[in-house]
Amino acid sequence: MTVYEIVTDKIIKQMEQGIIPWHKPWHGGMTKFNRISKKGYSVLNQLLLPFDGEYATLKQWNELGGKVKAGEKGNIVTYWNFINKTEKQDDGTEKIKSFPILRYYTVFHISQVEGVEPLENIDFANMEVESAEDVKKAYFERENCRLFVEKSDRAYYSPAFDEIHVPELNQFENSDEFYSTLFHEMTHSTGAEIRLDRLSKAAFFGNEEYSKEELVAEIGSAMLSSVAGLNTEKTFNNSVAYLQSWLKVLKNDPRMIVSAASKAEKAVDYILYGTKEAA
Repeated sequence: MTVYEIVTDKIIKQMEQGIIPWHKPWHGGMTKFNRISKKGYSVLNQLLLPFDGEYATLKQWNELGGKVKAGEKGNIVTYWNFINKTEKQDDGTEKIKSFPILRYYTVFHISQVEGVEPLENIDFANMEVESAEDVKKAYFERENCRLFVEKSDRAYYSPAFDEIHVPELNQFENSDEFYSTLFHEMTHSTGAEIRLDRLSKAAFFGNEEYSKEELVAEIGSAMLSSVAGLNTEKTFNNSVAYLQSWLKVLKNDPRMIVSAASKAEKAVDYILYGTKEAA
């Protein structure tokens, strides 16, 4: 199996148990972190790792004086390894290009280890904000994207006009659902050419490009909802039809979840900080 297939298989197994992993709340990417670097894992790895808290490789735990308990199985953590290739140009010159290759290594949670106590009072950089309204206000004050909150039964982003349209707050069962819907469309808006230039002109309802962008917006909305302290459990509709639709998509394209998680992370960074590079 390729790394993409291994990753997608783990996500699919969670979904077959009724779990959609991108709807698990996390806070600034710090709920699952490496014991040595004290840095949070990427969004993709947050989806793959089963428990909050500290992880490390077998070698790292051993160096800390710990010992992985007999019979414990580790979890994979992905990373990008870049290789250089020389390509011949049309004019006969050669140019070195860098290509990313997805790799992985195995880590163990601290609950699987003996002889090491959990860290206490860790001062992480927290990306939580005061409220969902703060996320909304900061984004639309900074960007030229226009927001229309109107009596309707549709929520969408228009790339042609750079506009977001969402129903009024009182049309939702609660405010969390309103903001999670808005965050979904805000994530779409980051794909505009003037921002992250992610949206494909070939995308239309039901095709592969459309499905890929929907997954980016799904993950981005879940991340922003968690950052803003919304109750993601209440805003998530765990229907059989919803699960089956994403299972079919992911089974057809083992690279999709890897790509979508990376793009969603960049989208959230852009919404919160205006940066075009993932932290």
